[in-house]
Amino acid sequence: MDQGAPVTDRAPEFRALLPDGGVLLALDLGTKTIGIALCDAGWRFASAGKTMPRGKFGRDRDALAALVRERSVRGVVIGLPLNMDGSEGPRAQASRAYARNLAAALSLPVLLWDERWSTASAEQAMIGQDMSRARRAEKIDSHAAAVILQAAIDALTGAAF
Repeated sequence: MDQGAPVTDRAPEFRALLPDGGVLLALDLGTKTIGIALCDAGWRFASAGKTMPRGKFGRDRDALAALVRERSVRGVVIGLPLNMDGSEGPRAQASRAYARNLAAALSLPVLLWDERWSTASAEQAMIGQDMSRARRAEKIDSHAAAVILQAAIDALTGAAF
């Protein structure tokens, strides 16, 4: 049985799968919503996209497949919710399963990226922009996805110091 595209948590391995770069889609998987971010084809900057309600996998897959086609996405980065000690709990295991299913459904490579502190980082940035609490609540997931994606593309391009 075809396993679809590869899923990895190693940036060099993911980078080797995309030698010519290309637009990346990042997902911050919540229990009720999915935060979405995209980066440019040159992997310079990540931008927060929308937040979509999370539903059954088939519905999520169809919505994400449409975005992949529309934006010519070449790879996917999914936040991996590790525990603070680096261990994996049930949420991380669920994210790995989602990543495997999405890689197979979209035929795109998937990079799992440590998302510890991404939400806190996104919230601090939005507070710094003087964004209201209500607006932050509405945008937090997509901004967290952008934080995850920016960290990943920095690592992929060697820009992380």
